[in-house]
Amino acid sequence: MKDPSTSSRIPGFYRKTLAERLERLTHAGQLGEASRAHLADGGALPVAVADRMIENVVAVHGLPLGVALNFRVDQRDVLVPMAVEEPSVVAAASNAARMVRFSGGFFTESTASVMTTQVQLDGVADAESAPERIEGARDALLAAADAAVPGLVRRGGGCRGLETRVIDADDGLVVVHLYVDVCDAMGANLVDTVAEAVAPSVHALLGGTPGLRILSNLPLGRMTTVRCDVSADALGGAELADGIVRASRFAEKDAFRAVTHNKGIMNGIDAVALALGQDWRSIEAGAHGFAALKPGGYGPLATWQRSHTGIAGTLTLPLAVATVGGSTGVHPGVRAGLELVGAASAQELAGVVASAGLASNLAALRALAGDGIQKGHMRLHARKQAGPALSERSQP
Repeated sequence: MKDPSTSSRIPGFYRKTLAERLERLTHAGQLGEASRAHLADGGALPVAVADRMIENVVAVHGLPLGVALNFRVDQRDVLVPMAVEEPSVVAAASNAARMVRFSGGFFTESTASVMTTQVQLDGVADAESAPERIEGARDALLAAADAAVPGLVRRGGGCRGLETRVIDADDGLVVVHLYVDVCDAMGANLVDTVAEAVAPSVHALLGGTPGLRILSNLPLGRMTTVRCDVSADALGGAELADGIVRASRFAEKDAFRAVTHNKGIMNGIDAVALALGQDWRSIEAGAHGFAALKPGGYGPLATWQRSHTGIAGTLTLPLAVATVGGSTGVHPGVRAGLELVGAASAQELAGVVASAGLASNLAALRALAGDGIQKGHMRLHARKQAGPALSERSQP
């Protein structure tokens, strides 16, 4: 079992050899022996396992797997695995987490793991009365939804509500949303099962032509917020603090900047999601969809404001992640990553993933407010281009 007192602050980690890094991670139970052995062998997914995961497999495609250090999330030190091809992402997140650490770390809040699934009908007569008709059968529809996923209900999940939306009354386009608590799963298969099970009853109530029965990747019932404070001293001075706030305000007022601002957030989130076997495409879609719903149009997922001591940052987004299901029980590298994180629930994991996003955003804005993004990035890019002759003890 992982020692809860183990620190994510490991000075000089980049100077160690690959073997020494793994030995350090294995210390105090941060990484189990089976996971250590898998990673020591290069961490490649066995082709036989890959052949069971997707279709038409011909090989396994690898990405570097690194560990971001210094993270303290909800008063717990966390080692954060990141799979990414781009240099500077891991180093930047680690450096930003170190700055945040001086002020206590990241603090998160996550709602229950409620996913949204949709049942669509076209050509519904008297579409305006559809919400009333569905509401009259609410209890029966919720019961049918739960009956479709008895295992989930036994684990404490199940359908928590429904809503009817009239998208186009003239065309009779009506959509019924069902909201399903999927516990610690991502839940796509679960909620698709619910939609397909309930669709015949919805059709019987409303008529029209049956349409899609599928989850939405905009799970507004599954939100995560992460906050942190950073002192001006940790940032490098009041001028840098002011520059970060100005850059944040730029993103709030300009969609072109907001897209790039959010890409920097997703640098961290996607890298962690990929390392942990999460559906990063779904996470990306939900994040940008949520950004597009902001008042005034597409806006930043994270914002920064000046505080008495420095700056305060907040990131909010829908985040569907899982500690069970999918590749979490199949891929040995994913199991190793989940061991390192040590999250006890999907909500706790979401907090870690979101913290990596806010750290990545902070690192990017600090660079932009200072010497510019290229100085450090291109130094690490040059290291990548140097090839195998470069010592593995070189700084990442």
